Amino acid sequence: MRIKLLLVDDDEAMRETLGELLEAKGFAVTCAINAAEVEALFKGFHPDVVLLDVFLPDRSGMDLLPLIKREWPRCEVIMLTGHGSFDYAVEATKRGAFHFQPKPVDIKSLLLLIQRAWEHQQLTQETRQLRRAVSALSGAPSPVFHSASMKGIVRTIERIAPSDVSVLITGESGSGKEVVADLIHALSPRAKGPLVKVNCAALPRELIESELFGAVKGAYTGSHVDREGLFRQAESGTLFLDELSEMPIETQSKLLRVLQEKEFRQVGGRVTHRADCRILAATNRKIEDALRENKLREDLYYRIGAITVAIPPLRERREDILPMANAFLAQFAAQAGRTIVGFSPAAHEILERFDWPGNVRQLQNEVQRAVLMCEGTSVEAEDLGIGAQSDGPADTAEALSPMEDAERKTILQALRQTGGNKLETARRLGIGRQTLYNKMRRYGIPI
Repeated sequence: MRIKLLLVDDDEAMRETLGELLEAKGFAVTCAINAAEVEALFKGFHPDVVLLDVFLPDRSGMDLLPLIKREWPRCEVIMLTGHGSFDYAVEATKRGAFHFQPKPVDIKSLLLLIQRAWEHQQLTQETRQLRRAVSALSGAPSPVFHSASMKGIVRTIERIAPSDVSVLITGESGSGKEVVADLIHALSPRAKGPLVKVNCAALPRELIESELFGAVKGAYTGSHVDREGLFRQAESGTLFLDELSEMPIETQSKLLRVLQEKEFRQVGGRVTHRADCRILAATNRKIEDALRENKLREDLYYRIGAITVAIPPLRERREDILPMANAFLAQFAAQAGRTIVGFSPAAHEILERFDWPGNVRQLQNEVQRAVLMCEGTSVEAEDLGIGAQSDGPADTAEALSPMEDAERKTILQALRQTGGNKLETARRLGIGRQTLYNKMRRYGIPI
């Protein structure tokens, strides 16, 4: 990528000599002789770095600087200062200039300064992307993480994103694994490429390999055309494999080979394709359980989990609950055209004490529901669909029998273990999902 420079100087000899030197060093150089020519470039031109002379024939560089920063907020400005204009350059840096370069220009010093300015611009842009992605993770216009654990995760993501290493994201359902994948992709060199997501648990076992690797016409019954596959769709970008531990073991072995060899073949095909995409994966199972239950190949885990990002459940970072709840409240109240200023003390207590088996997703849904139920200017305890967390029976028309009370506690424990995943909870309990819902309603367990 060529760095785009705008050189603004009315000295023709200086402009031509310096411009040629910078072009020879690989920069894309555009020249302007005065403020009027710069203003004419405001529409349709976006330089990375501006080299701006302090003194111009129609306006001083000091006056032009704020206009440049307003029109091109992402560019950096280096002031070119002649003899006796040092004080002006210092004042310009206070007004937003990146630095200044004395005249006559030392080309080595200027090249270093341009490189530093461009790197600063890229870092600033990445920081904006990080804040946007973190906002998505927290569900708020600005980051609302107060817990040390989540701040540490954001720092980890910022460090690993620029590399091409595979990342395994773990955490309970609703904790934000998919948004972490979005964040890693957004901050990576592959950000301009596609981010392709697939839920491995949702793919039919007999079709998962053709979905991943593609298939040639006639490779299996019903295959009437060539199938591209997700690895091809994610070329030059990122492939996110959600619920990796739900992928069949035999398919996991083929995925391991792709990670090792960086190549694959379509089902029924003979041509080898290069796998040019970064792999991110996620699971809501505990790794030790997945390995013990043969849900995840050990060799695949060590290959794909070179970097592991473990997102703690919301109940283990309670200092994030109220800031996130307030952020969600502001968001949903604005969408509903309501004036709701906060939560009552009783509602605060309920929010903080609840265990949130569905994590951030459940908190977001609960606040959205509360906005619809609220009749005043603050959310009251009765507007919430949850009560203070308790393993005791909910208020019902009749007391639960000892057997029913034991069953209620068993369901609560299973929900916590699965992070609120109803389908997995029903499977572990050996009942149907609708039966689980009926029992949860019967026992006053929030759905």
